[in-house]
Amino acid sequence: MDVVQFHIDEEYDNERIDKVIAALNEDWSRSKVQQWIKDQLVTVNDQHVKANYKCSAGDIVVVRLPEPEPLYVEPENIPLDIYYEDADVLVVNKPRGMVVHPAPGHMRGTLVNALLAHCHDLSGINGVLRPGIVHRIDKDTSGLLMVAKNDMAHQALVDQLVKKTVTRKYKAIVHGVIPHDYGTIDAPIGRDKRDRKKMTVTEENGKEAVTHFRVLERFRQYTFIECQLETGRTHQIRVHMKYIGYPLAGDPQYGPRKTLPINGQALHAGVLGFNHPRTGEYLEFEAPLPPEFERLLQLLRKGD
Repeated sequence: MDVVQFHIDEEYDNERIDKVIAALNEDWSRSKVQQWIKDQLVTVNDQHVKANYKCSAGDIVVVRLPEPEPLYVEPENIPLDIYYEDADVLVVNKPRGMVVHPAPGHMRGTLVNALLAHCHDLSGINGVLRPGIVHRIDKDTSGLLMVAKNDMAHQALVDQLVKKTVTRKYKAIVHGVIPHDYGTIDAPIGRDKRDRKKMTVTEENGKEAVTHFRVLERFRQYTFIECQLETGRTHQIRVHMKYIGYPLAGDPQYGPRKTLPINGQALHAGVLGFNHPRTGEYLEFEAPLPPEFERLLQLLRKGD
């Protein structure tokens, strides 16, 4: 059994213990931490506590992590919109509403379930829950993803992401009318300490994040834009556009409640380009906007 021990510093003074522990690791949900506390796997100053215990600076916290449960991901015969495939790599157009990879409690209906039924030679670098997954997009973001079919391809594609040579362009509709035609947002992104399900612009625990954007079309209260990622942080476009005052339409986490009639953020990963991991040839693919996105644009053109 792995053990994590840490001291509470002044930053977390008077915070709930379950919230503090959940903030340590993005894979630890608050409900999971609360179950650990119920199972007496957490002590503060050698004493078992309840989930609502308020921390004090200097407290010594020990978390005994339970052994992970073995998981098996079931292949599912779900149709895939494949743009390219060979022995090394696959490019797929993920529909809106589909989760990329399984997680405990959500083990079916994901892109990985579909990929496992389609091909049996995915890279194993990311483990049983994320085979072949080199990068991901959010559930309600549609668009192109590259998938590695062996470990050589996986490492090569990851290296390109690190070196910022992968082309990733997104279309989005944002609240507000952006007055300038082009812009670059260079602001570090990290997990929001007040809400671990969100990301935010922060110097404290943030990593470099750069988004370039250009205006495609302006409406009375909205703007249609294209964003190009230089880095690939979680929720990067959603966080950056909110940061400069133009949150994505439909975004349930970072946008206003009064928005366009779309279930989730209006964001589409339309262009994906990379060097083939074996041949070095540059490949680029473009997926058209999904019908619900086009309907929004037509609605706006009629007068929002």
